[in-house]
Amino acid sequence: MKIYDFPKGPYPTRVRIALAEKDMLSRVEFVMVDLYEGEHKRPEFIAAKNYSGTLPVLELDDGTCIGECTAITEYLDALDGTPKLTGNTPLEKGLIHMMTKRAEIELLDAVSVYFHHGTPGLGPKVELYQNPEWGFRQRDKAVRGMRYFDTVLSRQPYVAGEAFSMADIAVIGGLLFASLVELPVPDECEALRGWYAKMLRRESVRRQPAFSGLPVAVC
Repeated sequence: MKIYDFPKGPYPTRVRIALAEKDMLSRVEFVMVDLYEGEHKRPEFIAAKNYSGTLPVLELDDGTCIGECTAITEYLDALDGTPKLTGNTPLEKGLIHMMTKRAEIELLDAVSVYFHHGTPGLGPKVELYQNPEWGFRQRDKAVRGMRYFDTVLSRQPYVAGEAFSMADIAVIGGLLFASLVELPVPDECEALRGWYAKMLRRESVRRQPAFSGLPVAVC
């Protein structure tokens, strides 16, 4: 298998964490795609690898390409079910899917929009259109999302319940992205801050390239 990857990117890091959790990193060849050069937006990449022009992308031996972090994680879980990051029972699967989607909409994707519209983003080669007002609205949405997940984590150990899952990985990606754009978690979000500090000490997380140089604490 190949993963089209940008090692320090928050989205590719989600799949890297999943692979590490499942002890599958050695089964994957990582192919670097330079986001700052816009290689993921080139017509040949969009045509052959991912219509959405985003990373990561999983390419199978027969040439089939799977984009989107959740889809890739679901494929990996079906390929090797230990541990099961997408849930074992119908209830677990439903809750994990729901909380992963909330993590994307309320936090990770909101930070991404802020990055691309409210900051210089990937630079002039890639950011051909920016709407700063929309970016700042999404920044504020991301902070609201942090407060939501603080409430969730004040009553349970993990984002979707009692076990580490794909939903936790999505929130980790969101907080990584927030730290990269210097968007701090509010001081009062003690449960979220404590959970994230714990996640940064997790073996599958702390060894990822995206976290090199970051303190084991919430910015």
